[in-house]
Amino acid sequence: MVKSWAGIAFLLLLHACTNDMRDVMRLPRNQLAPSQVGDSVTLLYSDTTHLRVMLQANRMLVFTKNTREPMRILPNGVFVTFFDNKGAVSATLRANYAVHYEMTKRMEAKYKVEVVNLKGEKMETERLVWDEATEKISTDAPVKITTGNEVIRGIGLESNQDFSRYQIHQVTGVFHLEEEQPIKQ
Repeated sequence: MVKSWAGIAFLLLLHACTNDMRDVMRLPRNQLAPSQVGDSVTLLYSDTTHLRVMLQANRMLVFTKNTREPMRILPNGVFVTFFDNKGAVSATLRANYAVHYEMTKRMEAKYKVEVVNLKGEKMETERLVWDEATEKISTDAPVKITTGNEVIRGIGLESNQDFSRYQIHQVTGVFHLEEEQPIKQ
């Protein structure tokens, strides 16, 4: 008699674990799913006949539904090349992650963000916003700028997109680099 009650309990438990396919189909799906996915993507932005910006990403996820604003997420990093009016490279931007917002024409770059200008000056930070409309970059995060002869640290920065003119909001340190002198023997 004990065996039969155990068998009935096992059958009831087994039956309780099965799902009707109609019930499964009614479960809510992920509301935020990409409408497009791309690998090895290159986007070109031009102004009339001049190439202004080239954006390259290993992976791009495009979200157009169930978001406040259509956006592109670049989860595996991004490399942006800025061009001047003559078509020459004026600066580059690299980050490990980025989100580009379609309507506001802004891109937020995160994690190991580097901007390098024509003079070879390099700015490093963990978060940066690029505004396409104003052609400005900015951050409220700590920054490190390395020039030919000094390292400048600070918090917050505003710059034009080619990083030729920049202003650090709060300078926290300036370190002068000295050229190595040959050792006299």
